[in-house]
Amino acid sequence: MKLVLLSGGSGKRLWPLSNDSRSKQFLKVLTSPDNGPESMVQRVWRQLAAAGLSKDAYIATGKAQLDVMQSQLGYEVPLIVEPERRDTYPAIALAATYLYSIIGVKLNEVVAILPVDPYVEEHFFDKIKQLESIVETSGVDLALIGVKPTYPSEKYGYIVPGTDRAIHRQTEYVTVSHFIEKPGEDKARELIERQALWNCGVFAFKLEYVINHLINHGLPIQYEEMLKQYSRLPKNSFDYAVVEKAFRIAALPYDGYWKDLGTWNTLTEEMASRQIGKGIITDDCANTHLINELDLPVTILGMSNTVVAVSPDGILVSQKEASPRIKDALKHMEQRPMYEERRWGWYKVLDYGKLPQGGEVLTKRIHIQAGKNLSYQMHLNRSEVWTIISGSGEFMLDDNLIPVKTGDVLHIPVGSKHSMRAGAMEDLEFIEVQQGTELVEEDIVRLATSWDEIVQLCS
Repeated sequence: MKLVLLSGGSGKRLWPLSNDSRSKQFLKVLTSPDNGPESMVQRVWRQLAAAGLSKDAYIATGKAQLDVMQSQLGYEVPLIVEPERRDTYPAIALAATYLYSIIGVKLNEVVAILPVDPYVEEHFFDKIKQLESIVETSGVDLALIGVKPTYPSEKYGYIVPGTDRAIHRQTEYVTVSHFIEKPGEDKARELIERQALWNCGVFAFKLEYVINHLINHGLPIQYEEMLKQYSRLPKNSFDYAVVEKAFRIAALPYDGYWKDLGTWNTLTEEMASRQIGKGIITDDCANTHLINELDLPVTILGMSNTVVAVSPDGILVSQKEASPRIKDALKHMEQRPMYEERRWGWYKVLDYGKLPQGGEVLTKRIHIQAGKNLSYQMHLNRSEVWTIISGSGEFMLDDNLIPVKTGDVLHIPVGSKHSMRAGAMEDLEFIEVQQGTELVEEDIVRLATSWDEIVQLCS
C-alpha cells in the first residue's frame, strides 16, 4: 500500500503565525518526545515512521511549501509538487499519475490518502493499515476511516452508515449510506444516535479506480502530461468529485483521540506550555496562551480564555471561542508573508517602504544554517546590499568566490549573479537591503541550487 499525504492550506485560521507559505502544519508549537519544538507535519511523519509506513509514503504539496517542507523533514522525503494551488481532486489526480507512470505502482495496489496534519494517537495508523485488506477483499470502491464522535460538533462532516455491517479479519466496518456536511447541533446529535462518524479525510482505493476515473473524464494518466494540463482540472474537492459519487463505500470506525488543530482554540489545547516566546502572563489569567515570535516582550494582564499571537505578519488578540472568525476578518486583506522558512534557514521582513523619488526599499534579516547555501541567482528589478551581522562563510558574485565574515558589507548590482554559503560550523546572518522598482519574491532567476552545482557552474 502507498500513502499520499495532502499538504495545502492558506494558513488564515492561525494568522498571524501562518501565512500563504507557512501553513498551520509547519508551526512548531507542539512538543516532541525529547521535549523539543515540533510541527504537525514533523509529528505525523514521526508517527508514520514508528508505524512502519513512511517508506511507502509521499507528500503532495505546492511550490510555495517546498522549501519549508524540506527544511522540516529533510531531502529524503519524496514530494509530489503541484504546479499551482487548486484543490484536493487535482492534487490526488496528480499523485495518482505520478505513482502510476513514474513510480510504476500496479493498478491493483491500494493507495491511502490522508491529511498531513491530523492530531491522533499512534494506534490510528494501525487503522490505516487495515484499509488495505478491506479495499482488496470487500469489493468496495473506497474505504474510509470515520471517527466516533465525542460530542455533536458542527465543524465536521458526518459519514452516515447504511444497514450492512461486516467483519473482516476481526476488523468491523460498515457500509456508507451518504454524507452530511457540517450539520447544526441538533442534527449532529441525531446523527450520533444513528451511529454516524466524523469524516476525518482519510480514505483508500485501488489505483485503477482513480486512473479509470481520469480516463473516463478525458484527462491524462501520464504524470508529465498531467503537469502540462493541470490548469484544466476543476477546482473541486475529491469528496465532491469522486467520493460522493461512488457506489460502494466502506467506513472503518476509529474509537480514539482525533483532533483537527485548525484554529487557535483547538491548537492551544494541545500545547505543553501556555507561553512560547518572550513575555509575561500574570497569575490572574486563566486558560490564556501567548505565542510570540518577535524579540519584544508581550505582557498579558487579567485576561482569561484568550490567545495572543505575535509574529512579523501581525498581532492577534482574541477570545478563544471567537478565534475561528479570523479567516473571515482577513478575507479582504492582502499582505505578503513577512516571515518564511526555507530549505537553508529563514528570513524575516523588517521594513518596507516607497521612496519619494520613486522605487521601493525592503529590509530583511536572513539566517542561513551552518553548511547550507542560497541558490545562485540574479534579480532583474533590484539591487541589494548585504551586511554580515554574525558568522562567516563564502560569497559568490558573478563567478568570483569571496570569503566573508562578520562586519563585511557586500554590494550586488541589478543583474549580478550571487549566492552565499554559511560556514560548516556556524550559522550565518546578514541584513539585506533591497532597492528597486518591483520588490517581490518572483523577481528571481535561479541558475543553480546546491553548492557543488554552483562551484561547477562558476568554474
